[in-house]
Amino acid sequence: MVRHEVIEYGGGACRVTAQVASFTVENGVGEWHVMLHVEGACRPFAEQAASLSQAFGELRARLQGAECVLCRLFLSDAAAQQAALAGAFAGVPLSVIQQPPLDGSKVALWAVFCEGMERVGAGAFSHNGYTHLYDLMCEAAGADSAAQTASLLEGYESSLKAAGMTLADNCVRTWFFVRDVDVNYKGVVDARRENFVGCGLTPQTHFIASTGIEGKPDCRDVFVRMDAYAVDGLVAGQQQYLYAKDHLNPTYEYGVTFERGVRVDYGDRCHSLISGTASIDNRGQVVHVGDVRRQTERMWENVEALLNEGGASADDVMSIIVYLRDMADYEVVRRMFAERWGDVPVVITLAPVCRPDWLVEMECMAVTERRDGRYRPF
Repeated sequence: MVRHEVIEYGGGACRVTAQVASFTVENGVGEWHVMLHVEGACRPFAEQAASLSQAFGELRARLQGAECVLCRLFLSDAAAQQAALAGAFAGVPLSVIQQPPLDGSKVALWAVFCEGMERVGAGAFSHNGYTHLYDLMCEAAGADSAAQTASLLEGYESSLKAAGMTLADNCVRTWFFVRDVDVNYKGVVDARRENFVGCGLTPQTHFIASTGIEGKPDCRDVFVRMDAYAVDGLVAGQQQYLYAKDHLNPTYEYGVTFERGVRVDYGDRCHSLISGTASIDNRGQVVHVGDVRRQTERMWENVEALLNEGGASADDVMSIIVYLRDMADYEVVRRMFAERWGDVPVVITLAPVCRPDWLVEMECMAVTERRDGRYRPF
């Protein structure tokens, strides 16, 4: 079952709050999702980063025996800050993107820890016949977002092939971080759709769970950066795609090729990974234009419909990332999430969604205990 707790770290110049979600199951390995928030908005970046790094180290020591399989840093200014953090987080699979935390700090952190994992390569972890592969901060050359996306996906598919995997069978989740999403997102969408056709991914087969969102890499020539998660050792039927068709329409109806969510079944649990989800109806229309409070409520309704379809609930959620278009909406949304989601690890960032009418978007991951003899345990 999933438990939530809050831990305070105060050894550095700034206090750090850790929101921790843990999943444990009898005779199985544990999982933890963590959000670290720095309380020191008036302190220099170097002090905030040092306190965050110290708290992360203390947390790793606390979770003795668990491997950090994914760590993402949300920065207020990637061009100025990214290089300074690289050394502090060496040795963990690291994703860094400019999506300013809206609590006033300059940096926040999301991390995923798993028990019993053996590191078998860069971003690759093995346990019980599965290999979990995190390809992070992938970039490619190209004159525009379409060219870069095409090269990114071709390179990623080659990497999967070298590991004995394919995009269609093994990729579970992607994130596309797009510089100036209002201008460059269309190029990402067009190139991804063309690439997927070549890989045999169509409305009649399936796509990949994904978030496409504003996010600035540290280099101005990079229009698109991609993170991806794949699992080797899955068999046919282990990935189930989530649609919630009473609430949401298939994305291909408006020319976008991603799945609303995916459930990965293991012998002792299910992972439900919900894609970036906003206030949309089952006709693909934006709902409650201009009203961030009502958009947030409809977004929650959509997310819970996807979770429920996968046999999960809000009580199973391990972590949430929230993206806002307008920082002026932060306090309203923060209070709503605090009331609705309590101590679930949440980070709220400044990251415009792919349609200007969408004021807020969220993604999440849930873990649910379930016994299924068809598959090996996680």
